[in-house]
Amino acid sequence: FYYFTRLCLEKALVQCILQSRTLSGADAINALRPFYFAVHPDFFGQHPKEREVNENSLKRLNGYLENLQKPGFRSFKPTQLTFYVREREPNSSDVQESFSASGFRAVSFTLHTRDLLSTVLDILNSCSLSTEHIQSLNVNSQPHKEAKSTLNRPIKWDKTYYSFTGFKDPEEELEQAQRVETTLISWLDGNEASAVKKLKKSLPLRKELERLKFELSHQLQLSDIRWQRSWGIAHRCSQLHSLGRLVQQRPEVLKNVKGRTVVFTDRSGMSAAGHIMLGTMDVHHHWTKIFERLPNYYKLQKRLLFLEDRISQLLGGIQVIYIEELQPLLTLEEYYETLDNFYNKLCDSRLPFHPRSLRGLQMILESDRYAPSLHEFGHFMIPTVCDPATLQWFIFAKAQEARENLKRKEEMMITEKELIDTSTEKFSLDRLYKEPSVSSAQMIDCCKRLLEESLPYLQGMHLCISHFYSVLQDGDLCIPWNWK
Repeated sequence: FYYFTRLCLEKALVQCILQSRTLSGADAINALRPFYFAVHPDFFGQHPKEREVNENSLKRLNGYLENLQKPGFRSFKPTQLTFYVREREPNSSDVQESFSASGFRAVSFTLHTRDLLSTVLDILNSCSLSTEHIQSLNVNSQPHKEAKSTLNRPIKWDKTYYSFTGFKDPEEELEQAQRVETTLISWLDGNEASAVKKLKKSLPLRKELERLKFELSHQLQLSDIRWQRSWGIAHRCSQLHSLGRLVQQRPEVLKNVKGRTVVFTDRSGMSAAGHIMLGTMDVHHHWTKIFERLPNYYKLQKRLLFLEDRISQLLGGIQVIYIEELQPLLTLEEYYETLDNFYNKLCDSRLPFHPRSLRGLQMILESDRYAPSLHEFGHFMIPTVCDPATLQWFIFAKAQEARENLKRKEEMMITEKELIDTSTEKFSLDRLYKEPSVSSAQMIDCCKRLLEESLPYLQGMHLCISHFYSVLQDGDLCIPWNWK
């Protein structure tokens, strides 16, 4: 009865608000604060896959909200979004404390509304977030503007008007789009032209990016130049130009970068994987300091490798690894501290592992877990706070399964590469790649089903396998791995 009464009250509240007036852009942002707090990528630092999904979905959501506020904008296509929402603590009333750091859930929903208020309510309801705070917005404060917006509302014609003129009924189109599930063919039909136009426009910048990357890599004798985020081509060119200017102004500070990988990311330093990180928001002064500190970083890296080797000896020869795609981007100092704490814990426990009994196996350390687990690729995922006795039992119990998974991983990686090459050739793609959040098993399944189709739309395109449909700013086509 309580649930039914609350539901009725919420519906009445929503209806009352809808009848009063639509939200302004500022009101919408305020109303969506609980949502932003639940999905903001900054809170998913320990979960790179989920962080990237939320980043991409927020970009598309912001674009949708911006279009809603454009005067006279009428062309809407249903937009499907996926977010990882941080779980609420059941007994917490304070919004700042109401989310658990240990859990989240995936939420998918489709936006098809034509005003800000309905969109805000759809988002909050889809994520099971309260809409009660919306009543605190001063929805009746501007009757004059409401009257004006009523006068400017689009004319609603009778159905016979569309039958007689042959024009398309927008309401009927929207209803049909909601009834029909998006398919790969239908989506490509509607988005190929836009992607081709953006791709052609980006081609000169793409060539410039390759030129800059080649010249800097050759000049500095770098192993590679990478980007942590999926920034646009123009943004990447700008970053390389900045590095090029620093090379011209201070060539002496870059003498120690030979053989290294440079990664443009959110902060400057050296990563746990030993890559030079250049923060995109930092100025040349900060970058210069990082290059000057490289000899000290290299010394710390040697100590870190020694520490990994000591941990391996204590755990029967199991190899300690760091996987960039699966772990948060840690600095060398942060990762060393994690290893050091774990090593001291192992020394105190004196676990009786037989020397070299676990050679060939792999493990990664994680600070955001409380129970050990075995990844499908065969490496152990060990929490830094794991009880030593629990750790020993788990590794012994799962050792054989881990070896089988590692063997399967090698076979899967070969299969994935073969399918990518075959798909690229069949569809004459310029490039086929996947987001880090897409697993090898998902990529294999996607490519196998693609190869059964005839898709002339893809010739010369850049195709990204993702979790949703999207055309990126430089013309890359994103399709979900489980497309229909």
